[in-house]
Amino acid sequence: MVNSSENLGRFALGSYLSCLIYIPLWQLWLVPGSGYSLGFSLIMLVPLFLPLAGMLKGKPYTHAWSGFIACLYLVASLTQLWVAREAFWWPTLATILLLSWLLASSFYARSRGRELGLGLKKKKQ
Repeated sequence: MVNSSENLGRFALGSYLSCLIYIPLWQLWLVPGSGYSLGFSLIMLVPLFLPLAGMLKGKPYTHAWSGFIACLYLVASLTQLWVAREAFWWPTLATILLLSWLLASSFYARSRGRELGLGLKKKKQ
């Protein structure tokens, strides 16, 4: 029987991998006229690949800190929604994928961390 932590882990990984595929596709091919050079655009995609190994292994700590990276791209997609209204659907899809990654990874990290007995230690008084 599959527990909820495993389901959350699968959903978080799927969301992350969707972002890993979609964001470079969106930035480099679907809407390439952002005004940035190709080199700068590629450098901006590097943080997206940092949590790959830990996410594939299902490490709760990696899932937890990967949320910070998701937030960086979330701010970029929300900014695109605000300034580029003619290309509404591309940043909307990115926002949905990024929110699913952020939320699923956060809940997975909490759930799996509790299963493993990880967490913040309470201060003794």
